[in-house]
Amino acid sequence: MIENEEPTLTHDASQIRVVTASFCAAAVRVPAQTSAARAAATGAEAGSRRGWASVGAVALGAFVIVMTETLPVGLLPEIADGLHVSLGLAGLMVLVPGFSAAVSAPLFFLGSGRFNRRSVIVVLGLTVLVSNAVVAVAPDFVLVLIARMIFGATLGAFWTVVSPVGPKLVGPAGGTRAITVIAAGISGGTVVGLPAGQFLGNLVGWRLTFAIAAAATLLVVVVQAVVLPGIPPDGRTHLRDLVGVVTRRAARFGMAAGAMVFIGQFAAWTYVTPFLMDHTQLSSGVISLLYVTYGIGGIVGSLIAGSLFKRGVIGSFAGAAAVVAALLIALASVGAIPWAAGLLLVLWGLFWGIVNPGTLVWILDAAPESPEAASAVNVTNLQIALAAGSGLGAILVSSTTLRAVFFTAGFIVLASAVLAVVAGRVVTLVRRG
Repeated sequence: MIENEEPTLTHDASQIRVVTASFCAAAVRVPAQTSAARAAATGAEAGSRRGWASVGAVALGAFVIVMTETLPVGLLPEIADGLHVSLGLAGLMVLVPGFSAAVSAPLFFLGSGRFNRRSVIVVLGLTVLVSNAVVAVAPDFVLVLIARMIFGATLGAFWTVVSPVGPKLVGPAGGTRAITVIAAGISGGTVVGLPAGQFLGNLVGWRLTFAIAAAATLLVVVVQAVVLPGIPPDGRTHLRDLVGVVTRRAARFGMAAGAMVFIGQFAAWTYVTPFLMDHTQLSSGVISLLYVTYGIGGIVGSLIAGSLFKRGVIGSFAGAAAVVAALLIALASVGAIPWAAGLLLVLWGLFWGIVNPGTLVWILDAAPESPEAASAVNVTNLQIALAAGSGLGAILVSSTTLRAVFFTAGFIVLASAVLAVVAGRVVTLVRRG
């Protein structure tokens, strides 16, 4: 039996309220007819070049966020030596932001209801800049960890605001494509963050690498300040809105499938470097090149995803997750062959580029009238899953083998795909353009 939790609407009423809010005085109640007319005009304007340029500016923000998130991965040995801490302790630079993001996403959602999203995006970008700058000059590891904790809080707030902002900029008809363009910025950040960390760390040292990241963040913030229009908040920033998302069956299925696929993905991804070095016997230079191709594959996958999601979000997610599962299991099976491992890694990036935005579009379409609440729930859910996946990988590495990590991760991702197939039979989502 198919459960239609939300009817398919020609015009999303909540989006109409959001789009027209900037044109209305706060103390004046606008008649419904006038509001709809203004929404139509705004939607047409949003679909212009200015709207898509704004989506590009937001994608640049996603690029910088992910670059900053992944940058320490290639620098951990140098940071540990420079600050006289163990490698395990230095690894907290990667783990702490995830926990901060999981906590900050719902708190930010509840406390930011009155702020224009353009101002929020710019301020969050400046906070990332400050975090990178502090890491670059920090005299001890405690200050570095505080800076990364602040970055993590910014990360959670950023994804809460940015994830649903694409449809506001280009209108509902281009909403899904806008989300996938922003997701391409995530893959772009992966392309730069991992290999750049290794390359620049060897060339100029880890401190100057973070200083360069701060300078790049400043350039992106300037672009956003120039290009982004005013973006009113949803007006639905109450605890009941968060609860309302979680109580929907379609959203719960999406959260469960998303959590499982992230646990599997990051159990494997956290240990892909030692896998390629110790099992595949590749050099660090070749691995850096493979990271770039993985990220490029992710960009292509994210751009393809927009067209796939028009045919069905849950089905596209299930199919792409099943392929990712097969690729992880194949890596565990034939990953000792260098050319096979390289090919599988590129395909992994391509299909993960579809799965990743699929988790977001699924939950946004499950609660279309409160996208920021849905996004906050999604951020917390996936950040906890990411940490759980990394922890599972650590347990498996210490108790079994690297191949076992990839086998286990593959079957977890496969379980997510199976759950998505079940969800596709019992729930349906609001269709967007």
